[in-house]
Amino acid sequence: MNLAIFLEQILNGLISGSMYALIGSGIALVYGTMRVLNLAHGEFYMLGGYFTYYLIVQIGLAPIAAIPLAVAIAFCLGMLIQKLTIEYLIVRENWAFTTIAATLGLSIILQNAALLMFGEQFNTVPYYVSGVLAIGDIRLPWQRVLIFLVALATIGGMTWLLKYTRLGWSIRATSQDRDAAQVVGIPVRRVYMICFGLAAALGALAAAMLAPINAINPWAGMPILLKGFVVVILGGLGSFPGAIIGGLFLGVVEAVGVQLTSSEWRDVISFTLMIAVIWWRPWGVFGTK
Repeated sequence: MNLAIFLEQILNGLISGSMYALIGSGIALVYGTMRVLNLAHGEFYMLGGYFTYYLIVQIGLAPIAAIPLAVAIAFCLGMLIQKLTIEYLIVRENWAFTTIAATLGLSIILQNAALLMFGEQFNTVPYYVSGVLAIGDIRLPWQRVLIFLVALATIGGMTWLLKYTRLGWSIRATSQDRDAAQVVGIPVRRVYMICFGLAAALGALAAAMLAPINAINPWAGMPILLKGFVVVILGGLGSFPGAIIGGLFLGVVEAVGVQLTSSEWRDVISFTLMIAVIWWRPWGVFGTK
């Protein structure tokens, strides 16, 4: 492997890792705030892909309008689902198990609903931008560059929201101590609903950006959900910064590992890394013991 190919693989890994980071950060946001392990998160990714496909291919909207609209629909759907299901379970006894069971059931329902509504065929959308960026011997499609730039902008926007806005302060306070947050007047139920919607929107955005590369189908959510869990285990379950770092790191490790072996070993590399982290530091790199 020459240096140019190696650097190209590193860059491709960072691009893939940025999408893993968006998926993982959604899982981390919900768990860090609500202590709910959302097993339906992959289906928001799947639905985001379908929303994007129908808005661009079937309706004919431009991507610059279709993608924000698809993300907004996923955000509203996430809030609605949280309001109708999780909100009533989280206040009951044994809520940790019942929410896991409920989100698993929700995952199955959404997957089968997509199968009935959209069919089992695989769909893609046209590239949003064409051409190739050439830097010396390194060549990257502009579509992948766009994916990385959107991911960076989204991560930066979420970081700003969590650190410098009243909503972000409310989310952080609720994640630290729900009862104390209620005492000082923070509407915890509303915070939970918004967090669930934001997580769904992050998953839908990842699907929208990957739609020209990865096929959209009713089963697309499960593989990306598993990668999301690898990311949050690497970074620390419930840690938003950890999910970002974990996603980027996983993408690079996968890219280099595939280059040294073959694409069939991609998932083996990911889950071997996850098992190694569980053995060495079960709470993750940025998580708490």
